[in-house]
Amino acid sequence: MQEREKLSSRLGFILLSAGCAIGLGNVWRFPYITGEYGGATFVLIYLIFLVLIGVPVMTMEFAIGRGGKQNIVGSYRTLEPKGSKWHIAGPFAIFGNYMLLFFYVPVTGWLIYYFYLNFTGHFANQSTEFVTNEFNVMLANPTLQFFWAMVALAITALVAVIGLAKGVERVSKFMMVILLALMVVLAVHSVTLPGSHEGLMFFIKPSLEKITDSGLGEVIFAAMGQAFFTLSLGIGAMTIMGSYFGEDKTLTGETPRIIVLDTMVALLAGFIIFPACSAFGIEAGQGAGLMFVTLPNVFSQMTGGSLWGGIFFLAMSFAALTTLIAVFENLNSYWMDMHGFSRKNATLLNSTILAVMSLPCILGFNLIAGFQPLGAGTSILDLEDFIVSNLLLPLGSLVMVLFCSWRYGWGWDNFTSTADKGDGLKFPRWLRLYCRYILPLIILYVTIEGIIQKF
Repeated sequence: MQEREKLSSRLGFILLSAGCAIGLGNVWRFPYITGEYGGATFVLIYLIFLVLIGVPVMTMEFAIGRGGKQNIVGSYRTLEPKGSKWHIAGPFAIFGNYMLLFFYVPVTGWLIYYFYLNFTGHFANQSTEFVTNEFNVMLANPTLQFFWAMVALAITALVAVIGLAKGVERVSKFMMVILLALMVVLAVHSVTLPGSHEGLMFFIKPSLEKITDSGLGEVIFAAMGQAFFTLSLGIGAMTIMGSYFGEDKTLTGETPRIIVLDTMVALLAGFIIFPACSAFGIEAGQGAGLMFVTLPNVFSQMTGGSLWGGIFFLAMSFAALTTLIAVFENLNSYWMDMHGFSRKNATLLNSTILAVMSLPCILGFNLIAGFQPLGAGTSILDLEDFIVSNLLLPLGSLVMVLFCSWRYGWGWDNFTSTADKGDGLKFPRWLRLYCRYILPLIILYVTIEGIIQKF
């Protein structure tokens, strides 16, 4: 095995891990379901589950990496009891990383393209019909989509091939700082627009009426699901960060900082979207429609809209690229740790795989749009997202929790002693029964209920 690279700083670990966790779901899913399920009341329930689910699972995933000093496949093999089969979960996690990037590369390409369109004034003073149709025009053009997907992939590969500290860590730190700064500027601008007050209240004012309408059980499940899926746990992307982190600080002390950054981006997205939509009398949609139809329509009506739209899509491009870079690093590490590849050769291999395998997602909107795998109106992107979000993330997290809390796996004492190395907050020993029995049931519930709702 080659000498292992390390992150150069604690800040690099926090920002790189946060960059991996912060994805497009923070921006287009969180604001919508917050408004849907009662504003500030939902946020409070969400934050509770973020602590109950996110903190222990993320700490465990980091600890597996710190203990194994390798990617998820190698760490399971190193840490599992002799003769056990926990390592079987490793390849599924690596497959999850690939599957995630099969659709994340094209979507990041969309964002970079929309940054270009906004910054060049393409949407300035255009009609709602023009702005709405532009998204459909893009989806119908596989060559255009592939070009911008390759721009996203080229940026990612260039960062990866430079190295861990000088490339991945340095660029991710820069992008995260700029992302947070741009989102603060955008949020301040949105909440100070004339007519923004109603949208702001929609986002932050507790509404028991909305909880009553939806039902408390549905609201709790929505909060639980968002808290779980927002952090991208279970496929080893955080394991690799733990393997690169030193032992001078406890993992339990660092995890909340990463989760706070992730939550801050989600909340800032709400402060950007709802006041701006309210100011211009536009209904805040959800999913791709919110990002690529609703918001461009808002910016097209706004004074200086090309600038504000350009800033917004630059921020979103950075949010997506930090995830791409972090997950790509996990894949590189797998080939370097397990198969002795050089960083250059691993980057070349992964770039080739992702270039080819991004095509099904792209073609699913045009040449093979007739293939609707999850029912009418669905696409290959929906199928890939379902496999990652509803199957591989929760089941991977379930295996990690059992591996760290059961004596048949790595075991509680090994997990806590690894997580607690260094200065900082120690993992509470009294959570042992919760992690062994209750947390697995919560994850199973989120998984099964999510599958039921999908079908």
